[in-house]
Amino acid sequence: MATILDPIVGSCAKKLQDIITEKAVVILGVKEELRQMQRRMKHLQCFLDDAEQRRTEESAVYNWLGDLKDAMYEADDIIDLARLEGIKLLADRPSSSKNIASCTGFSFLSCIPNIQRRHAIAVRIKNFNVELEKISKLGERFLMLKNMQPKEENSVVRQVKTCELVEPNLVGKETFVACTRLVELILAHKENKSYKIGIVGTGGVGKTTLAQIVYNHQKIKGTFSMQVWICVSKEYSEDTLLKEVLRNIGVDYKQDETVGELSIKLATAVQNRSVFIVLDDIWKHAAWTNLLRTPLNTSSTTIVLVTTRNDIVAPAIGVQDVHRVELMSSDTGWELLWKSMNINEETEVANLRGLGNEIIRMCGGLPLAIKVTASVLATKEKTENQWRKLINRSAWSMSKVPIELRRALYLSYDDLPGHLKQCFLFCSLYPEDSNMHRDDLIKFWVAEGFVQEQGEQLLEDIADEYYNELIYRNLLHPDPRYAD
Repeated sequence: MATILDPIVGSCAKKLQDIITEKAVVILGVKEELRQMQRRMKHLQCFLDDAEQRRTEESAVYNWLGDLKDAMYEADDIIDLARLEGIKLLADRPSSSKNIASCTGFSFLSCIPNIQRRHAIAVRIKNFNVELEKISKLGERFLMLKNMQPKEENSVVRQVKTCELVEPNLVGKETFVACTRLVELILAHKENKSYKIGIVGTGGVGKTTLAQIVYNHQKIKGTFSMQVWICVSKEYSEDTLLKEVLRNIGVDYKQDETVGELSIKLATAVQNRSVFIVLDDIWKHAAWTNLLRTPLNTSSTTIVLVTTRNDIVAPAIGVQDVHRVELMSSDTGWELLWKSMNINEETEVANLRGLGNEIIRMCGGLPLAIKVTASVLATKEKTENQWRKLINRSAWSMSKVPIELRRALYLSYDDLPGHLKQCFLFCSLYPEDSNMHRDDLIKFWVAEGFVQEQGEQLLEDIADEYYNELIYRNLLHPDPRYAD
């Protein structure tokens, strides 16, 4: 929450700075009260970094941030109201007296409404400043929030090649052996009416990576009339899922078409054709049994590859063969760690192998956790001191964040500069596993004020650098089908 509050507080402080000298505000006679509000906001901003680190473990700090958030919304209303009422007062005055902050030129009775409006606004601002002072004292004296200087935020522009965006670091013979086996099974059943195969394992263990390698394997490409990749996710919409399948195979549809109409369209499109479909991250068997199975039955061959973390889903779908992805060994995890840091030779970090093994253990042998931790390490010096600091970070032991965000994933988020945190959190507005288009994200980030000016560089270009930085840190994953 503090990450979101920081730009809100900063925005309010900047708006105050901009309007304090405006005639429309000067005429209200509340200039000093607004300056006091601005000073208090800038002071409060210094405590937000500490509050961000403590909010998940201390409910009092979380509640304090909630009070501050409500106060900032109130401040924004007050600023807009002050400007609006000031403009009204200016408009009501004769042109000869617009440079004076008094009622000269008006009858006493005509001045009364103006005096009342000015008084009401002044009282509201005064009361708000009192409330803001209470919030500040609560945070500083009772919650003992520390006045922390913002950490240095280096926006390093990384030139990322397309292949680096879509190709994972493949390590360990297990991946290659598994890929070979899965490809052979698929090709052995390519003449069957139907064949289903599953990749099962815990979250972040590498199921999707393995499925991508199989999907893009040179022996698979061109073997089937149609190849479809669908990310199902935990919560899905039937019509959206069908539309995504149709879009994958190049079939047009109307937005208002029903599930029944879309199903018929899909059945017609695949009739007497061979289809290879990947259902990635499927949580409920109904996505296949109740939705896709019937329309795809018109094909001559349907090969289904599912990835799931739920052991019940695979047999419910009726998979004939299952491959379980196991946690990484220490040796394989170490190889993934240094390769994901974009290091060419292991010798560059050979002296840190012991600490590396400790990090792999803390990551639980999960490839995703190892990769995001490697992205954090890549921004640090390759010294024992820096790696030890990372191991001792409190983010590893956060207990009140969702289980899927603990340890390495939360560490990667916690290490982000403030402006990147804002951009990353904005992505949470999208449904799980939905596609986010780069150009849309860039426009939204700029519009929300998340992008910091850098000389004469266009804001859109700076936002594009943010986008690449989040990819580099393994927090955004580009879709291999569309990455350019």
